[in-house]
Amino acid sequence: MSRGRIGLRDCAIAAGVAAILLVTGLAGQRSAAGLDLLGYALLTAGGLALAAQRSAPVPVLAVTGLCAVGYQAAGFDVPAVAYLFAVYAAVRAGHRIVTVVASVIVLAALPLAALASGLHDTGEAFAQARGALEVAWLVAAGAAGEALRQAERRADEAERTREETARHRADEERLHIARELHDSLTHQISIIKVQAEVAVHVARKRGEPVPEALLAIQEAGREATRELRATLEALRDDSTTPPRGLDHVPELVERARSIGLDATLTIEGERHGVPAAVDRTVYRIVQESLTNIARHADAATASVRIDCRPDSLAVRIDDDGKATPTTAPTPGVGLLGMRERVTALGGRLRAEPRGEGGFTVQADLPVEQSS
Repeated sequence: MSRGRIGLRDCAIAAGVAAILLVTGLAGQRSAAGLDLLGYALLTAGGLALAAQRSAPVPVLAVTGLCAVGYQAAGFDVPAVAYLFAVYAAVRAGHRIVTVVASVIVLAALPLAALASGLHDTGEAFAQARGALEVAWLVAAGAAGEALRQAERRADEAERTREETARHRADEERLHIARELHDSLTHQISIIKVQAEVAVHVARKRGEPVPEALLAIQEAGREATRELRATLEALRDDSTTPPRGLDHVPELVERARSIGLDATLTIEGERHGVPAAVDRTVYRIVQESLTNIARHADAATASVRIDCRPDSLAVRIDDDGKATPTTAPTPGVGLLGMRERVTALGGRLRAEPRGEGGFTVQADLPVEQSS
């Protein structure tokens, strides 16, 4: 049962019960005089209190019980309908012991209230109390509340079971993907890395200069191995965070320089609690952009600019390659992947040729500030 707020349905029930109690009180015979106003007020209050039966079932139970005893003492022989609703709500909310104690007190107080209303016959007083609150109806209200509470509990358990099953299947799928990646990529990357290392070793052993491209292949193989290992660990355990982020962007720029690209890095502003997802996305954008420049742009220079703002983080990569507005390249998997990452974080990505020649990639990522 939803808790914490009063809904339109609760208000409608409360108004309906209050109206029924008032009509019954107006139509019935009263055994005391001069207490009509108090009796009508208690009848109304007992019904209207039901508006809060979801958000505060125990207080409503107490209020409706007191009102039932009160209007009986005022001479109104009206059934304690509101109290039955309150019993149902309290038991449904799980307050069984409190409900039993309160009901025993109300059942004991009703005959005394009937005697206080002016009745002098004890038997008649007990009969009036029994008419106001039949034990059978009281038990039925409590049983209905308990039955619904048990049904809701079973539904919650079933939902938790479904969620646990879904998480288990997701874990199995991550392990399957990890195994597939391991089988398909690790072996080939290892061969590339080993071959490059052997070539570097042989060249140095012969006293020959090692080509820069060969050193770049060697370093790229090592980096690919590290990142693949981190990715596999993340797939095996979704709480593992891949270790690459803003702090590693200088390494990307330095690696670009090692293959002959005149790359520069500018970072402005202060970083204040950049979320891990944004941190990783910036790294991936810079990595993919510099990779595209090295492969396709035929550029001599590249600039990476990161602007840390209070509520956002902007990254821009420019090159002086061969791209022009009239020869815009077809977006590949790399650009589509960047756009998906940025969009998933609620940011914007612009990737297009520059008017003066070359290509620019610019991403603006929102940074939520913790209060």
